[in-house]
Amino acid sequence: MTQLSFTAIFAAEAFENQTAHLPAAMQEAVPYFWQLIERNNAAMRACDFELAAKLSEEAHDLAVKLNNGEIGILADDDSPGYVLERETAAPSGTVPQWGQTGDFIIEVDGMKVRIEMEGIFGIGMSSPIPGFAAHAVNYDEPFFSPTGYRHFYRGAPTPDMTPATYAAEIIRQLIAEDLKGKLRLIEPRYHPQPIEEAHDACCTPRPPT
Repeated sequence: MTQLSFTAIFAAEAFENQTAHLPAAMQEAVPYFWQLIERNNAAMRACDFELAAKLSEEAHDLAVKLNNGEIGILADDDSPGYVLERETAAPSGTVPQWGQTGDFIIEVDGMKVRIEMEGIFGIGMSSPIPGFAAHAVNYDEPFFSPTGYRHFYRGAPTPDMTPATYAAEIIRQLIAEDLKGKLRLIEPRYHPQPIEEAHDACCTPRPPT
């Protein structure tokens, strides 16, 4: 137990020294995080994935420091990772920088797709290349998934790609390679339910049996 305590103390001191240059309060951390996003965006546009990975690691260290050295930076909505993401998210409908979270609509060969792009704290934190979720916009038109949804975490961007052009290229590759160019109809059970029907389904008393 004593040895474990010394090990924990040593690790805490090492982390404190490693992150001494990082802000310790959210007020200062948000503008610092903005700088990391901008540098990350430049690195990703240049396909400098080694630099992007280092910036991602620094962003993770920042969130851990704000979390009093604890690793649960995405434990709940008020955890540092989510707060930093919300404070720096791209306005809805606009294409984010690499490292920003955002949602926007693209067209892939005439098919509209709503993209939810992950940021630096996305599911693939160990990689600088973020994942993204793709949702159908028009559920009565052919799509590349029978559910109207698919999450992507594959491939790497080429120079000067934005998150929008990257997402479009990944989807084109899926359609061409996995689906052999053939789109699918979205199954009716996955169509959005009208608000009135949803209200009736949950609020209308069932008749006695």
